[in-house]
Amino acid sequence: MVFNIQKHEREIFNIISEAAKNLGYPAYVVGGYVRDRLLARPSKDIDIVCVGSGIQLAQNVAGLLRPIPRVTVYKRFGTAMLKHQDMEIEFVGARKESYRHDSRKPTVEEGTLEDDQNRRDFTINALAVSLNEENFGYIIDPFEGLAHLESKIIKTPLESGKTFSDDPLRMMRAIRFSTQLGFEIEDPTLKAISKYRNRINIVSKERITTEFTKILASSKPSVGLNLLFKTGLLKIIFPEMAQLYGVEYIKGKGHKDNFYHTLEVIDNLCKKTDNIWLRWAAVLHDIAKPPTKRFDPQQGWTFHGHEALGAAMVPRIFKRMRLPLDHKMKYVQKLVRLHLRPISLTKDNITDSAVRRLLFEAGDDIDDLMQLCQADITSKNPNKVKRYLSNYELVKERLVAIEESDKIRNWQPPISGMAIMETFDITPSREVGIIKNAIREAILDGEIPNEYNAAYQFMLEKAEEIGLSPVSK
Repeated sequence: MVFNIQKHEREIFNIISEAAKNLGYPAYVVGGYVRDRLLARPSKDIDIVCVGSGIQLAQNVAGLLRPIPRVTVYKRFGTAMLKHQDMEIEFVGARKESYRHDSRKPTVEEGTLEDDQNRRDFTINALAVSLNEENFGYIIDPFEGLAHLESKIIKTPLESGKTFSDDPLRMMRAIRFSTQLGFEIEDPTLKAISKYRNRINIVSKERITTEFTKILASSKPSVGLNLLFKTGLLKIIFPEMAQLYGVEYIKGKGHKDNFYHTLEVIDNLCKKTDNIWLRWAAVLHDIAKPPTKRFDPQQGWTFHGHEALGAAMVPRIFKRMRLPLDHKMKYVQKLVRLHLRPISLTKDNITDSAVRRLLFEAGDDIDDLMQLCQADITSKNPNKVKRYLSNYELVKERLVAIEESDKIRNWQPPISGMAIMETFDITPSREVGIIKNAIREAILDGEIPNEYNAAYQFMLEKAEEIGLSPVSK
């Protein structure tokens, strides 16, 4: 079969072909670029394998391009990369690899195209397109990758146990590709993931989290997350999430399966947003339900305080999974902590004060919080879902109305701590905190309007209660 080389590719492929011929290096386009083009998926990362020095080929190709691009060389890996127009092109020499059982770092030797294809993770990634004069554009397919693309199957080129034992991250990549592409992992390959799952322990946390996040970024993450659970990988890489699974019954009363509920929440959210950190908040919103689960004979199953404990668990999970410990973590933590609050606002007789407090605590993240809470409605009763969604629309209207009248989002009290100290000629102290907190609470409770004069008068009254008088100027 001949690869349909498009106009924008022909120039660069011809140049690579010419440079490779001048060096006497057979050269091929391989892997993900070939796969994605055959699936009509956008791709701008081109991998070139040559039987020779990939670094030398990259440098020679760069010399033929105008303007001449910068070549980034990774000597340790024997690779080089350059950018041309909107494409990133990576060059590597064909190689074969062998692994010790206790290491994920291979012993690498120069090899042939066949050796290079043998070491690929899946048949659909082992496809190569020749850039050589004698068969330019022909697809080289030693493992029926074309047939597997057509039948939508993920399969290892060699025996699955060897493929996964050599590089255990390939187990997660199989699940990631299955999720992204909508492909099915063939049965022997899937069974091998379960069998060799403990090998994942030798893979770095960073690489594992990268694959997990790519699954989470897909259009329907539940597919991959469920496969991670069923193969036993999730229990190893993310035990807190695996512990959400299961339903317990006492006296005929059971609770919902919080694992599958979480998957449903994630999928609901993914229909509305690509925000990966909001998706992480969906993953973690009920993460503390297992440790807070209690049975009450009158109420049934309860999970009191799971939102507060869940928020406290976020930094530990982020640290272990090598996720950023910055504003992104704090954003996720905030949404986990607040995710029950909008639900309480759907009840009758909720005060403006409660709405103000939510606006104050959520700040600019209020809209994301409301998205998460709407996704959290997973009842199997369509009438109940309809009623909840209708109530949320009323809450949104109320949030907008109070925000417009009170301007409370990202609000700071009109009287600062510095102003309090200057008014009463005091240094930073407990009294400053008492007065400042009293002003904030009075505004949030609607006792005084959110403006300076009212806050100043309230400050004087509160100060008098604790024995402070303003200094004359």
